[in-house]
Amino acid sequence: MAFDFSVNNPIWYVLIVWGIVFLLAKVFKLDKRGFEITPYSLTYKNRSVQLVLSKLLGRTERATKIFSNTSVVAGFIMMGFAFWFLISNIFNFFIKPESFSEVTVLIPGVTIQTTSALVPFLLSIPIVLVIHEGAHGIVATLEKIKIKTGGFAVFIALFAGFVEPDEEEFAKAKKISKLRVIGAGATSNVTFSFIIAGLLIFNPSFALLTPEPIREVFYNQPLGVPIISVTEGTGAAAAGLLKDDIITAINGSPVVQPQDFAKIKLVPGETAMVSIVRNGETMQIPVVTKESPDDPKKGLLGITRAAFPSYQPVVPYYIPWSPEVFTFLLWLWMLSFFIGIFNMLPLPILDGGKFIQSIIEKSTSDKIVKNVMWSLYGFTFILFALNIGFSVAKSGFITI
Repeated sequence: MAFDFSVNNPIWYVLIVWGIVFLLAKVFKLDKRGFEITPYSLTYKNRSVQLVLSKLLGRTERATKIFSNTSVVAGFIMMGFAFWFLISNIFNFFIKPESFSEVTVLIPGVTIQTTSALVPFLLSIPIVLVIHEGAHGIVATLEKIKIKTGGFAVFIALFAGFVEPDEEEFAKAKKISKLRVIGAGATSNVTFSFIIAGLLIFNPSFALLTPEPIREVFYNQPLGVPIISVTEGTGAAAAGLLKDDIITAINGSPVVQPQDFAKIKLVPGETAMVSIVRNGETMQIPVVTKESPDDPKKGLLGITRAAFPSYQPVVPYYIPWSPEVFTFLLWLWMLSFFIGIFNMLPLPILDGGKFIQSIIEKSTSDKIVKNVMWSLYGFTFILFALNIGFSVAKSGFITI
């Protein structure tokens, strides 16, 4: 899909909002209140962050100690998982194309081109950043590393959060202390993603995003195939079939997966007995079929079915999220997990680079450390580039 330059692209609305924010920042002279303002960014630094972190640590010191030690082990695990995914995905492109996962970078207006995706993205990012940077800060406080400032930056539609440790104290800190501080951010994000997943797991729609082994543990076998929409003037509409009804059988033939529909032959004008589940209740509804516009001998019910089956959680509990809340939580889960995982890759702007450098520095010469780091940066960048390039080759320019 090509980049959308039309007025329907939400980037234009983002730019308008940014223009308003920039003007208000100038009018109210926010540069005198701790803000740094440029035509493309707004940065805020607070020098009282250390006090807040110290108070928070005083209430959670024992848990923070356990978390800080866990974050070192988790850092290695997340880095390994990220490398495994990128490398195996490249092999899948050639060996198992059906298992290849498209990879893209989320950029408002470029890869995020719909308002329905942009809004939850913009709402989720600040939460993810606060958790990430807060974890860095509280573990640094535990390790007696002073935090000079903390804050956030907005680059038009991109967000960044930061805590700024005292560089001299951080450089003098023990190696294990550095690893705890660096690994804490990504570990907090992934931990938070598990909490969000614990809420989403009770919604059948989340089953479609979970890997097969996990799906088998938390969900029963699919009931059937949901109805996405009912066409007016058809037998389905006249019979009272509704959106979100789950079709479990037609004329006694089980419907579990979408491909089961291909096994059922309907004749125009016949009355098909459609078995459905509606709000947990099983119903039998007779539907008079209609002639297919493509094949006069083929009968149609008059529905649009989902491309995936409907799963039900093993635990008989359902949280009736509204579509908007479910979408927001889904974005919050996705961003927390993937930002946490991929932030541990060794690239200059990511925590993974600092993590590796903290391990190897002072063990050898600065020249060797520099060469090793740039080699890792190059290797990681190539892996990313290949994954994105193969994604474009398979599906075109990926947008949401």
